[in-house]
Amino acid sequence: MANQSPICQFKITLKGIRPPIWRRFQVKSTITFSQLHEIIQIVMGWYNYHLYNFDVGFENFTDTETAAELGSKNAARHKIDRYIRHEGQKALYEYDFGDSWEHELLLEKVVPAEPGVHYPRCLKGKRNCPPEDCGGPWGYANMLEALADPNHPEFEMYQEWLGDEFDPEEFSLEDINEMLQ
Repeated sequence: MANQSPICQFKITLKGIRPPIWRRFQVKSTITFSQLHEIIQIVMGWYNYHLYNFDVGFENFTDTETAAELGSKNAARHKIDRYIRHEGQKALYEYDFGDSWEHELLLEKVVPAEPGVHYPRCLKGKRNCPPEDCGGPWGYANMLEALADPNHPEFEMYQEWLGDEFDPEEFSLEDINEMLQ
């Protein structure tokens, strides 16, 4: 057990949304940015349909093809513990360059691995992730406004698209951790 890598506890918050949508989760410190991206997709509730970018200080990390095009670092080749090391350090994670979903990623603490615990794991969170392709924070606000008013001109369009399945307040820690397994 002494050789186990430390555990990074992050809080990720979707920027531009009130009340906030956030998650607190733990990962091994030795994962790559590509693996962190996959974990964020699960904990936040995204479907990995779009490009992403991590902005850590003066370094940017993204997928292999986009890295070559933009002159960024390949996320699959760089481990997070080389760039995110200090408690309180923040990074920016952007998902879907069209809708521009920006997330603040905060390293809350670094702790030893607990025996018998599977990582990654989600510890807590609030509110449902917006649906993919709803137009970023402004489109999401408009969507919620339309869904709250049956007389809104876009109410029927959103109802047809989402049905009764979307609840902006829903959050299931159990479902997220099951997907992380």
